[in-house]
Amino acid sequence: MERSLTEYRWLWPSALAADPAGPVPARRSTRDWIVDVHCFVFAFGFTVLLTVDLLGPHPSVAIQWLGTSTWSTIADGVISGIAAIGLWWRRRFLMPLAIFVGLLSFVSIASWVTQLIMVFTVAVHRRFAVLAAYMGLTVAGNAVFALARPEYGVTVWDTFGWGMAMATIAALWGMLVRSRRLLMLTWRERADRAEAEQQLRISQARALERTRIAREMHDVLAHRISLLSLHAGALEFRPGAPPEEIAAAAAVVRASAHQALQDLRTVIGVLRAGQSDEQEAPERPQPTLRELTTLAGESRSAGNRVRLTSTVDPETVPVSAARDAYRIIQEGLTNVRKHAPGACVHVVVGGAAGEGITIEIRNPLPVTVPASPIPGTGVGLIGLGERARLAGGRLTHGREGDDFVLSAWLPWSA
Repeated sequence: MERSLTEYRWLWPSALAADPAGPVPARRSTRDWIVDVHCFVFAFGFTVLLTVDLLGPHPSVAIQWLGTSTWSTIADGVISGIAAIGLWWRRRFLMPLAIFVGLLSFVSIASWVTQLIMVFTVAVHRRFAVLAAYMGLTVAGNAVFALARPEYGVTVWDTFGWGMAMATIAALWGMLVRSRRLLMLTWRERADRAEAEQQLRISQARALERTRIAREMHDVLAHRISLLSLHAGALEFRPGAPPEEIAAAAAVVRASAHQALQDLRTVIGVLRAGQSDEQEAPERPQPTLRELTTLAGESRSAGNRVRLTSTVDPETVPVSAARDAYRIIQEGLTNVRKHAPGACVHVVVGGAAGEGITIEIRNPLPVTVPASPIPGTGVGLIGLGERARLAGGRLTHGREGDDFVLSAWLPWSA
């Protein structure tokens, strides 16, 4: 597949680096109009004013050139005016126009401003090798002009020196503008690349979290189906069992089948990524809110002061919601250990059937950054947000005053 031109902009020696502005747009921007109008006014105005002055009875510029006549002055003005008009298309036909103006510099004085503008334009839109060659043409043009059209009271070296000084200033100014554009272009490409990499990391984190949820639900679903098969087998091998036992077994089969369908629907909803080429061993199901006290104890042993406040009965919370809540609290405490080691953490878990489960993890912001922070991918909270969204809930995190707060809400059907 052919690469786009923008992929090569960061390469200075490349073909596109010849023009940091990129391809010539079909229509001029407002900035292009302003620049082009000023260039045309300066160049064409200088040509007209100088030609009129030279045709006057007492010209302020006294120049001789092989017995300069009125017709040669008019021809110089007409050709220089055409070159000035050509500045409107200098971006699209840069090099042909630049060569024309460069050759005109051998004999023309009315095109002096146009020549400086072309030197500046070549320096901005072409690489240094092209600029150096064009400056060689400019040097030759200035030398021939100084010899062919000497000015009264001024030496040939003075004429040549002033012409080259102005051309060098225009070239250096153009090189400065070009370097700045290339630098800004490089920064923009790096910013775009960093943003694309961040989006890729976010997508990978979401896919990883979905895969983790699917593995958890796979194990739970396998457990429910095995339980259903066990009770169905008991009904098959004991057809003469008392009605009470048959009714109880049938109730277990119905409840297990109902839960299995719900778990299967959850798996289908969260599993979006394709199968990996590497067959990894399935992870065990995540603990639920029953192990919340153990989780808080592990964080305390790691150095954080954890205050746990829970007003929900773990036995009444649905397994899937309890598992998601545990995972959110686990990641929240992990982030505290990474970014605020030793801080006091307050974990609040509340809610009721029909209202949902609310989770809040609050810790003061660290005063100093840890000297050796725990490494991480930086996308843990993104994965939690994806988990909460897939479960039908929401998750927010951010600074509130001097604290960092992680809040989540998960649905809990009545």
